[in-house]
Amino acid sequence: MEQNVRGATSTYVPGEFVHRADPADIIPTGWTQLAENRFSVSARWPAAHPFFSPVAGDRHDPVLVAETIRQTTMLVAHAEFGVPVEDQFVMWGLHYTADAEALAVSGLSSDVTVDVVCSDLDSRRGSLRNLRTTMVLTRDGRHLATGGTLSRCTSALAYRRIRGERMAALGRPVPLITGVAPHLVGRERTKDVVLAPGTRPGQWQLRVNTAHPTLFRRPNDHVPGMLLLEAARQAATLTLGSAAYVPTVMDVSFSRYVELDSPCWIEAEILPGPAADAATVRVTGHQDGQPVFLCTLTSPSRDLAVAAAGLDSRLAG
Repeated sequence: MEQNVRGATSTYVPGEFVHRADPADIIPTGWTQLAENRFSVSARWPAAHPFFSPVAGDRHDPVLVAETIRQTTMLVAHAEFGVPVEDQFVMWGLHYTADAEALAVSGLSSDVTVDVVCSDLDSRRGSLRNLRTTMVLTRDGRHLATGGTLSRCTSALAYRRIRGERMAALGRPVPLITGVAPHLVGRERTKDVVLAPGTRPGQWQLRVNTAHPTLFRRPNDHVPGMLLLEAARQAATLTLGSAAYVPTVMDVSFSRYVELDSPCWIEAEILPGPAADAATVRVTGHQDGQPVFLCTLTSPSRDLAVAAAGLDSRLAG
């Protein structure tokens, strides 16, 4: 592959640069360096995808924004900052705010442009270790979303040392527990359900399907962050009682790895929204008595806000 320099464009994105093996799952299509730590990344959202399918009838799945941000961050880290593809890439935080109308499927192309600014770069012995990204996504010249990440890169050797005996879980099948009904979480296929009934109302157990082609893109020794994002979205959908939940705002932080051999418990609660016509849900994950992630999601739907208020009244009663 040609050496990428300022002003030059690469039109080929290797799957290892975005940690995806299936070409259908690779969202970035190329990148251009605009300045020292600023890049323009071209991307294409899949017109049809078995997992990232339209929601609420006519909207692109907003979690595609999160996946675009995730893949773009890794692409820049590997292609421009020299992070070896065998290094472990951990995102401690990811956030986005999307325009609900701009997510419309019809009338717009699938081509997305991502303007990326990298900051808080921390290198040790010539290797990038910490990175913050800030992004603006546009589509057909129209503002689509903003977002960013806080990430850490760990060498393969250091990662094996950190994880120790946990590395034995790499590629090991996990017993697949029975999930909730797909329609309750806005899904059509049972294999896309990532929540199982919990021990009390408002609680669910994380359902881990290591054979899922999108959420487990390769053998892993812990639960991938994108699976936890989907768990948060499904928990919010269940909490509000509407399969049309469209989280146009999401902010997630991860505090530790979620292990494969211990139950992870998901809980959700409705929060006062930033506007009267919004529905906001806070989702938390705990494992072995310790918090593992926190995610806040907001949908701009007035109908969902009304549904949320009704649900609050029923819970209070």
